Amino acid sequence: MTAARIAIKDVRFFMRNVRTRMPFKYGVATLTSVPILHVRLEGELDDRQAQGWAADILPPKWFDKDPEKEYEDNVDDLIAVARAAADAYASAAKTPHSVFDIWHAGYQQTLAFGDANGLNHLTASHGSSLLERALIDAVGCVLGLTYSQMLAANALGFDLGRVHDELRGVEPVDVLPRQPLDHIAVRHCVGLADPIRRGDIAAADALEDDLPQALEDYIQEQGLTHFKVKVNGDLEADIERLSRVASLLHERCSECAVTLDGNEQYAEMEGFQELLARLEHANDQELARFYERIIYLEQPLERSVALDSGLETGIRAMADRKTMLIDESDGDLDSFKRAVALGYTGVSSKNCKGLIKAVMNQALASHYSQRSGNGRLFFLSGEDLMNLPVVPLHQDLTHAAALGIAHVERNGHHYVRGLDHLSDSERAACVRDHASLYTERERGLVALNIQSGQLDVRSLSRVPGLGSGPDVDADSMTPLEEWTFQSL
Repeated sequence: MTAARIAIKDVRFFMRNVRTRMPFKYGVATLTSVPILHVRLEGELDDRQAQGWAADILPPKWFDKDPEKEYEDNVDDLIAVARAAADAYASAAKTPHSVFDIWHAGYQQTLAFGDANGLNHLTASHGSSLLERALIDAVGCVLGLTYSQMLAANALGFDLGRVHDELRGVEPVDVLPRQPLDHIAVRHCVGLADPIRRGDIAAADALEDDLPQALEDYIQEQGLTHFKVKVNGDLEADIERLSRVASLLHERCSECAVTLDGNEQYAEMEGFQELLARLEHANDQELARFYERIIYLEQPLERSVALDSGLETGIRAMADRKTMLIDESDGDLDSFKRAVALGYTGVSSKNCKGLIKAVMNQALASHYSQRSGNGRLFFLSGEDLMNLPVVPLHQDLTHAAALGIAHVERNGHHYVRGLDHLSDSERAACVRDHASLYTERERGLVALNIQSGQLDVRSLSRVPGLGSGPDVDADSMTPLEEWTFQSL
């Protein structure tokens, strides 16, 4: 079909505050409360009114790990780039254009705003990603097309060769599955402060909120098979903690897959290599088995050095032992290409970094795999940024299913109590429209339904747009201009 052409008429922002049920410790940050920034885009397509949504949490110390910045500074920066993106996208879509054309202009303008204000490209591109997603959602909703259908028909007007010469003539349908996945495995995030066994939980810290708390309870209740384990850069502390995780996995799920997340905790490769060597050659057979289960290593090096050509020898040596991917270093459209040139084979897909970028990276991964000559496969992983229902989670899962990403990190359901943060009408819509994705538990709790370690995402792939549907309750949120950081 011919690419849909849409004009933007209005953009509004809303906030919803969320408190975690238990601390989420990752890298240098510990999250206990967080706002979800929602964007509502109003557009016009062929004289029809269109509305689309997008949303993300605004976390501390992920987009920008500058030690001089406080959490409030991080939030202010993310709000500023969202507003800048709204202006950039509205300017690019005063008259109808394809989503790809609007994104191409809006993305560049938003990054230019970030450059002018001393913001890194991971931060700046987040603003663009919000507007991009809302735009895609609006087009799908007005046309009655799901995300996979839009990709298959190139209704969004992808022109991959405009960004990457090697992708000239390639369309999304050439590199994506013919049908979205029906089920996606949960790769359970084991945060740095998470209790491993029930005995780790002091009586005063026991939640008793009808959800698992310790890792062993999650394994027992949800039948988990995939795990993402974070490390902190403290060798002895990491080894001690990984030993405990390894022992539990040996007891409860002898056949499982593990990814190890370095969270940029290493300024040089040697420290991380020592950690892996200790795991690989451990006298403790459970720890050595844990090493064997690792399917890839995620972003061990600080972003300031992760793509440094001077470290290529060490990166390639490590990648020959275990597959490596970049996450926080993926701040630009060519980051994956630069990473591949150094020996990495993977890049994370996160909606906060952009859907169009992810589709292009998927095309690049296919291109590199076909030309590797040694059977090496290049790939996209699915990583979380505490995606919560409705909008962030539904859109993330819809995108992952369309790209064929078989397992994705999930942690929002772990650190936040089900759908308690939503309005009554939103919870009711989730239960009504996605009965296999959610389950009603005791005391009125609605939560994700994880069975045999998997989520049934078939209902999302039937929803026009990006899977969040029409039931987002703006009235239950705070308009951004009335919200304050102190309200957290």
